Formats: sequence, C-alpha cells, structure tokens
Amino acid sequence: MQEKKTFRDGGFVFALLLVLLGILVNSLGSRLATAAHLPLFLDSIGTVLAAALGGYLPGIAVGYLSNIINGFGTADTTYYASLSVLIAVISAYMARKGAFQTLWKAAVTVLLLALVGGALGSVITWLMYGFDFGTGISAPLAHRIFDSTGMRVFWSQLTADMLIDLADKVVTVAVSALALRLIPQWIQDKLYFTGWQQTPMSAAERRSAQKKTASRVSLQAKILMLLTFLTLLIAGAATAICITMNHRITMDTHVKLGQGVTNMVASTIDPDRVEDYVRDGEAADGYLETKAELQAIKDASPDIEYLYVYQIKTDGCHVVFDLDTPDTPGGMPGELVPFDESFAEDLPMLLAGQPIDPIVTDDTFGWLLTVYLPVRDSTGQTVCYACADVSMHDLTMEEISLLVKVLSLFLGFFIMILAIGLWLAEYNVILPINTMSMATSAFAYDTQSARSDSMEALVALDIHTGDEIEHLYEAISKTSGDTVSYIADIQEKTDQIQKMQNGLIMTLADMVESRDKCTGDHVRKTAAYARMILQKMKEEGVYADQVTDQFINDVANSAPLHDVGKIQVSDTLLNKPGRLTDEEFEEMKKHTIYGGVIISRAIEISPDPGYLSEARNLATYHHERWDGKGYPKGLKGEEIPLSARIMAVADVFDALVSKRSYKAPFSFEKAMDIIREESGTHFDPVVADVFLRAEQEVREIADQHLAQEALDFDNLEV
Repeated sequence: MQEKKTFRDGGFVFALLLVLLGILVNSLGSRLATAAHLPLFLDSIGTVLAAALGGYLPGIAVGYLSNIINGFGTADTTYYASLSVLIAVISAYMARKGAFQTLWKAAVTVLLLALVGGALGSVITWLMYGFDFGTGISAPLAHRIFDSTGMRVFWSQLTADMLIDLADKVVTVAVSALALRLIPQWIQDKLYFTGWQQTPMSAAERRSAQKKTASRVSLQAKILMLLTFLTLLIAGAATAICITMNHRITMDTHVKLGQGVTNMVASTIDPDRVEDYVRDGEAADGYLETKAELQAIKDASPDIEYLYVYQIKTDGCHVVFDLDTPDTPGGMPGELVPFDESFAEDLPMLLAGQPIDPIVTDDTFGWLLTVYLPVRDSTGQTVCYACADVSMHDLTMEEISLLVKVLSLFLGFFIMILAIGLWLAEYNVILPINTMSMATSAFAYDTQSARSDSMEALVALDIHTGDEIEHLYEAISKTSGDTVSYIADIQEKTDQIQKMQNGLIMTLADMVESRDKCTGDHVRKTAAYARMILQKMKEEGVYADQVTDQFINDVANSAPLHDVGKIQVSDTLLNKPGRLTDEEFEEMKKHTIYGGVIISRAIEISPDPGYLSEARNLATYHHERWDGKGYPKGLKGEEIPLSARIMAVADVFDALVSKRSYKAPFSFEKAMDIIREESGTHFDPVVADVFLRAEQEVREIADQHLAQEALDFDNLEV
C-alpha cells in the first residue's frame, strides 16, 4: 500500500470523507436490516470498511461516532461504542495482515469480530440490564435454545447473541472484501490516513524505523504508558465521582421514599387506638380497614420490601401492624419481636419516643434501608413507630449497571484517545527521531561518494514537524553538512600531500635507479606488477583477511622503495658489466639491510608512518624465498611478510623479461614458465598462481614498458 502525506496531499480531507461515508454506510445498513426484518444488525460494515481503507483512526472514528449519533435516538446504543471501537481496531489490524484477500484470514476476522460484537456485547448487556430474553433480534433464538437444551438463561442468551453476530459478521466481512476488490488501488492509496511530517517512507523503511528501539524503554512505550496513566487517572476519578454521586442520590431517593411512606402510614392509623389494636388485633374496631389501607400504600411502592408498625418497649418490639410479603408472613398483633442488633445504638432514643436517622442493615432479611417515624397520640406521646424497609438490592444492580455503562463508554473513548495519541506521536516524534537516528548512524565518511550519498539521504528526510524536532533535524543537517565540507577540504589537502609524498618517493627511486644503469624502468614496472597481483588477489578472495584496500594502496605506493638500499652500494658493483664475484654478490645483498635501515630511520621521525611499514618489509625481505634459501634472514613460508612475497614475484619476473647489460631478455613465455617452475620453492605458490592466471594483464604491463626500455638502452649505448 502506497502511503501519502496527510496534510500536504489533502489526506485529512479524504479521511474526513471516509469517516462520513462510513457513518452513512453503518446507518443505511442498520435501517436496511430493520426494514427487511433480517435477523442481522449490519451496523458495522462502514466501520470495517473505514478501518480497512483508512487505518485505525478513521475506523475508530466511524465506530465511535456511529454509536454516539445513534444514541440521540436510542440512548442505550451509546454504551456499545467500545465494541464498535474494538471492531475497528481488529479490522484495521487484520486488513494489514491481508485478511480481506485470503479465505482463512477472513474467517479468523469474522470469528474475532463475532467474539467482540456477540459474546462481549452479550456480557455487557447482562451486566447492564440482566437477561430476561427481552425483545431483541436474538430473543426468539435464545428461547428456542433455552427450551431445547435446558441451558440457563444466561448461556442461552449468550449462545444466541454469538450465533446471530457470527452471521452478521460473515455478511459484514464479505461485503467489505467485495468493496475492497471493486475500489481502484489509487483511490485506496488516497484514503489511507497518514500524518507524514517528512518524506514518506516505504513499508520496509517504516518497519525498520519502528523496530529501532532504545536499550531500555522506547519513547513510544513511554508515550503509551503516559497516555494510559493519565487517561486511566482521569477516567478513574470521573468514574468514582459518578458512582459516588449516583450512590448518594439513590440513597437520598430511598430515604425520601421511606420517609414519605412512613408519613402516609402515620397519617393512616389512629394513634389513640393503638392499644386496642395491640390488645384485640383484627377484632379491634377499624383494624382490618386500616391494615387494608396500609397494604395499598405498600403495593403503590414496589421498592418497599416490608411495611409494619411497632410499639417499642423495654422488652422488645410489640407488633401493631405487620404486612405479609410473598416470602415472609407478617407478625400477629401484640407479638413480641426481639430488638435487632443494628438498632442497639438507637435503642435509648426509640424507648424515649424520639426520631432516629435511617439505618442500613444487611442481615437475613437482605440489604435494607429502614426508616422509623414516631407516631404520637392526641396528648403528644409517642405510642408507636411507623416503619418501612426499602430494598437496596436494586441499588446494587443500578450501581453495577452504571459502572458497566461508564466503563463501556470509557473503554471506547480510551482506545480512541490512545490511537490518536500514538498516531500523532508516531508521525510527529517516533518516526522523525528514528529516521534521523538511522540516517546519522548509517552516515558513511570513508569516501567522497559515500559522504555525498549519506548527506543526500539525510536531506531527503525533509522533516517538517514545525517544533523542536524540526529544529533538531536542521541542526543535525547543518552539522553533518559542515562536517562533510570539512572532511572534503581535509581530503583534498591529504590528497595533495599524498601526491607530493608519492612524487618524492618516485624521485628517490629514480635517483637510486639512475645509479644502476642496468635496471631501466624497473621500479615502475615492479610497482605495476605488484598492484595488479594485489587487485587480482582481492577479486579472488586470496588472503582476504590481509588484502584490503588499505593494504593494496600501502604496498603499491611503497613498491618503488624496495631497492632504496642500493643507494649505499657502490657504483662499481651496480654497473659492473659482467657477473659479480661471490664477495661482490655478498656486498650487493646488503642492499636489503641498508634499505630496511633507511626506512626504519624515516619511520622513527614520522608521527604517522603510514605505508612506510610495508616499505620496510619490501626493502628488507623482497629477496627472501618460500623455501627459506633467500636473504637476508633466510625466512621461509608465511614467515615472510605477504607484501615481500608479492614483490618477489614482480621483481624476478621483471628481471627475467628485461634487457640487462650482462644478459639478453627472456621471452614472455619463458619468464612465465620460470615463475611456474619456482612456485613453491622461490615463490609463495598462492601468489604465483594468481600471477600466472593473470597472464593477459601481465603481458599488457610488460608490453607497455618494453618500447620505452629499448629506447633507454639505445640511448645508453650511444
């Protein structure tokens, strides 16, 4: 999926249109299902489509707002907003996993959505309202399951809700998959909601940037924890306040109900005849009529659990009136009821005929709010108490229902806030910082082209968050640009120094060569052969741990110094026309020692010896042999530095094919045969094999110098 910049390319407008369209589709789908009397909801197609096309935020917005809007008509719909938000999250996630392209992933998506909409929705309904098979879409199926299986009401309703929602989500996912196939890809690209504050990244680049984590806790995780903590803190406080206020209001309502009922009871009975009621009971004049009126008062208030009239005396409570309930028969007039422990503190006030505050009890008769009202006779004396027990069971259910409603509303809002916060953090903080980190970590300084490419990659990020992160990006870009320019200046000066140094070395080599009238262009040719061998070795992976670009440059640049020791050999020996005697040859061999000493002195006074270390190896050991019969140290095998083993091949081959005052040149083929024959005795067999396999390149170097060498010798003879 090609992702576009949001605000630069009008992505916000497309996202807004997608949200509006999704809400409309949800509304039309719901109306269609109702009008056609389908046992389906079809109210989440727009949510699923918006999530699949636009990502998490548009999907969540459609789901949440659809429920809020529908809540204006049916308030209960609002409480299911959290389910719609979860459906959006699942749909967006599964869409990224290709859920609408393959059958099995679509089936998994259907199951997940049904678990949220059916199972979780059913549990929320039960917690808010309880199950009584209601009149909803799933009610007929729930009845059939209950009647045929004997399941409890809860499980029957849950199973029915799950089955209905499973069918609903099959249709929802199928319609969404079909729509995704019909909508052109370029439209889908436009609808996917992103918030790039930099040059958009490819999917692979984005995954790489998102996976770049800190050593301990990532910034994204910290933002998530902060948002979660703050949201939970606010929601917890709001929920606690809401529940507390509701509890207080409900308690006040129950108290007022109890007080109202007891006032009605007090006004119904005749206080001056209470003694007759207690003594004679139903036989007392007017007793049954008064009891009937009290029963009417109780029946008019369903929350009144018990209604009775007691005389409070030191031996206990004497029944005046005690109305029957379906579960508990009332006491008979004059019956003695022991004092309840809950009234122990209020007993002195009751015996004195004084009013007491309502009491909440939770005993064998259940959770009750008890209101006692003193009933006074014509002389002002308290003759009995009108008593009402208000059931608190509904309060518990109401508080549970309220808590579930608040939590359901909060969950949807919480997920939406998290999604918005993480979306903003990702595009405005996480991705810009991680891409800057990746660009600077991958910044290469080794070559000019690498530096240019790295700088272009950094500039191409084009971060424009408009805040401190953009300022940081600008500072990093400026610092990196200044560093690249500074390195370029240093590199230019270093190149100039390097050229000057190489020129001085070549001049020194020419001075040595000019004393030896027999060597011709020897130092340049051997340097060319050595560089060619090194390049071939690198290409073929020979001695790969040693043959690096730096090693190649060091050896090639120092190759002209391999015979620098000859500067201390007399001209007589250097230019003797015939073969040297044994004593003369021993003196000639000392040029290797002299060369090593000369370069060692140069190393001692140089703060950075650079390639002089390899120059010393070449000067000292280029006449050593693989079999240990060379000079000056008689080293053998890999005891000989690799640079000297390479120079040995180059030096001998050039001597063979070159014209000397004391010999004619060997043919190219003969010289190659000699190298081949002495591989493993004189020469490192690996190096010799590389040289022999590069016959074409060797011939080109030899031919390039032969004409000049012949001219030099002709001029020398003249």
